[in-house]
Amino acid sequence: MRYLTVLIISILSIQVSYAQIHEIGVYLGGSNFIGDVGATNYISPNQLAIGGIYKWNRSKRHSYRASVIFSDLEGLDSKSDDPRRQQRGYEFSNGILEIAAGMEFTFMDFDLHTGRKLTTPYLFTGLSLTNYDDTYFVNGEQTDEGSSSWTFGIPMALGVKTTFINGLILAVEVGARYTFTDGLDGSSPADSNLQPYRFGNINNNDWYVFSGVTLTYTFGEKPCYCTN
Repeated sequence: MRYLTVLIISILSIQVSYAQIHEIGVYLGGSNFIGDVGATNYISPNQLAIGGIYKWNRSKRHSYRASVIFSDLEGLDSKSDDPRRQQRGYEFSNGILEIAAGMEFTFMDFDLHTGRKLTTPYLFTGLSLTNYDDTYFVNGEQTDEGSSSWTFGIPMALGVKTTFINGLILAVEVGARYTFTDGLDGSSPADSNLQPYRFGNINNNDWYVFSGVTLTYTFGEKPCYCTN
């Protein structure tokens, strides 16, 4: 009986997964940093961000989503509105790799098999994991610690997506990432021996923002959105 139950569940799982609509595509946009170095504008992309994205449309209103995005984060005190930062004159650059997964919720039904042109706003949130180089500042110069770290984060994105050409979906979104570190800009060294070089607001962690577009291709059989 136990083996029969496992077999039935396995078959149902295969059928459910096979009957969903999948999306795979690319992300292209820009990034900007919000922390202890540089400007504090919320949406001000200054570096290229590029990556890949996958979605599994579980229903007409929500999708499971995963992405991998590469970018350089850059901060220039000279671009800040704060006179103290302008006088300090620090600048940093740090390459990042972000892996994110979570759920996307649409404001309106997004059933790709209606044959109509569809457009809807959406929200995305989940969990991210970001790799970055460990750095610190000596005499106003960014210095590499010779190591890298990973940090968790919480992505929060708002966007609008629309059916584009046959099988293609175009989306525009802006997404902020709250990270669990204060070291992306070199203001908080990873090495405990370098803590005297720490500066800035130690009570605030770093943020960064991705602003861009996604273009995805849909495939898979028509899902059954059953209502009882």
